[in-house]
Amino acid sequence: MSAPTATSTTASKPVRSSALNWKAIRAHGGIIALIVLVAFNAAVTPNFLQMQTLFVNISQVATIAIVAMGMTLVIATGGIDLSVGAVMALAGALAPLLFLSPWGIEYPALGLVLAFSLPLVAAALCGLFNGMMVSILNVQPIIATLILFISGRGIAQVLTNGNLQTFKNPGFSYLGTGKILGLPFQGWLALVLAIVIYWIVTRTIFGRYLLATGGNEKAARLSGGPVRSVKIGAYVICAFLSGIAGMIVVAINSASDAARNGNLMELDAIAAAVVGGALLQGGRAPIFGAILGAVIIQLVKYTLLANGVEDEVALVAKAGIILLAVYVQQVRKE
Repeated sequence: MSAPTATSTTASKPVRSSALNWKAIRAHGGIIALIVLVAFNAAVTPNFLQMQTLFVNISQVATIAIVAMGMTLVIATGGIDLSVGAVMALAGALAPLLFLSPWGIEYPALGLVLAFSLPLVAAALCGLFNGMMVSILNVQPIIATLILFISGRGIAQVLTNGNLQTFKNPGFSYLGTGKILGLPFQGWLALVLAIVIYWIVTRTIFGRYLLATGGNEKAARLSGGPVRSVKIGAYVICAFLSGIAGMIVVAINSASDAARNGNLMELDAIAAAVVGGALLQGGRAPIFGAILGAVIIQLVKYTLLANGVEDEVALVAKAGIILLAVYVQQVRKE
């Protein structure tokens, strides 16, 4: 009678071990994907391990990561923000207009200060608009942010008359071309912002209510939580970070192109946030996970382009990454 019991126990162990292994793979899928991408490029892609390649990738990752951190906060409330690319275009268009204006040229220090500050104020106001539409007027986030997705870039093109704005301003260009310890300034900026936002999420009342709102909005509201203010705050922070990213892109290129700045960034930001562990139903805000997701998204794009694959295929790959990440989230629930 005892033999079957022993056999049954022994037979169940491999199944349990396999389940644990699969669970571990799902939990650390982002790190595994990063290791695979780095190993593949190191073996196949020419010049991947050169310092110049690292510099370029960090420059590209920084803007994705900065926007993805803001997107993560919005997703944590159970929302979504499709306007991040348009806000980038708007902030990026405003900055050169300020320091290239007649009085900006006459008073260059003042023009530079305004070029760094007013575009971010405008970006934050865009976030305030989104947040009020969602939290006060109860418009669905995808519809509310679609308004600025359409109109924001149009406003930026009207401000610039649809023209490419080129400039030479070392003070402003440092935002995109400066170096600290041999690495891009915007990479260090992204890291500092990540630390600050992580502290906000994990150590402040706003952060606790942010996660509570996304986890169970009704319960958060009944417990007296400032649900409306939290949602507005998340959208304002997301837009503010998008404004920073838009200015970085302009500073890198020493030119502002309202038609291209931030184009399809909403796709990259959502993909990075989801790959980094954000749950589309809300309740989680893995800030450093968003950075990991941004690195993966950038490496996928770099890998495909460096090996002769067309950019259109890279877009399909990003969509596939989002689908895979959503599938993994669904499996985790089971």
